[in-house]
Amino acid sequence: MDNFKAELEIIDGNPFVFIPSKILNKIFQQANKNKGAIPVRGKINKKIYQQTLLRYSGDWRLYINMKMLKNSPKRIGEVIDIEIEFDPSDRTIKPHPEFVNALTANMEAKEVFEKLSPSKQKEIVRYISNLKTEKSVDKNVKRAINFLLGKERFVGRDKP
Repeated sequence: MDNFKAELEIIDGNPFVFIPSKILNKIFQQANKNKGAIPVRGKINKKIYQQTLLRYSGDWRLYINMKMLKNSPKRIGEVIDIEIEFDPSDRTIKPHPEFVNALTANMEAKEVFEKLSPSKQKEIVRYISNLKTEKSVDKNVKRAINFLLGKERFVGRDKP
């Protein structure tokens, strides 16, 4: 794991740090790529995190959300301690069985879902899979199907 200190900056309302190029190149080598999202893990001020490196406006950034650093948007300019390494673990989120059943039962919704970008598919799957109660799952599976059919909003989005 590589260590460095960085000043917390902000772009478009999102706190982030730049990764030193030596460390970034090492991560690229370990990930066997230097494009797209790259999964990383480590510690910020000794607190464990799991995140994804992203390139935005020509620069690679490690975005620092409030799970990673309490009150991160209010801490711009603060220098933080960062440990980082490539994260080879499988981050696949399996769709909730109720959502799979609902898609199987509604071919029109299934076709729309399969035409969505992978990131939008993942957003829907993650949202439903992280729900805690059966009631919430049932309610939101119905909402997701209606969203895919163009009948209502879901996860803050209008029709697909």
